[in-house]
Amino acid sequence: METAARRALLPTRPNPGGRLDCIVTVDGRLPTTGTGVTLRYVPDRLVLDAAAFAGYLAALDPPPGIEELAATVLADVNDVLVPRWLHIATATPDGGHRAAIEDCQPRWNNAMLLQRLERI
Repeated sequence: METAARRALLPTRPNPGGRLDCIVTVDGRLPTTGTGVTLRYVPDRLVLDAAAFAGYLAALDPPPGIEELAATVLADVNDVLVPRWLHIATATPDGGHRAAIEDCQPRWNNAMLLQRLERI
């Protein structure tokens, strides 16, 4: 599936929290492989319609590998949401192979919020 069509599967809505920092977590699995994907982000202006995440993941199936899957999801979500902070974690169904990748806006920093997250 082309990038624009895949990203269209990630509908958004305005962030009801406005200027407040909060962490949003969305979990899903690719339908055929069972590969797990966890998306965590601090929204800026938009939040993801979490119910649509499963359809988006189905468009990625089968992935070339969990590292590439994590990088693809990060690029897509960054393009659609432009979150303050974004973390993607992927894992094989047995948990024996995992990957994590993250990004943030250049001047965003909320170390106290991120310290509350479970360690990778």
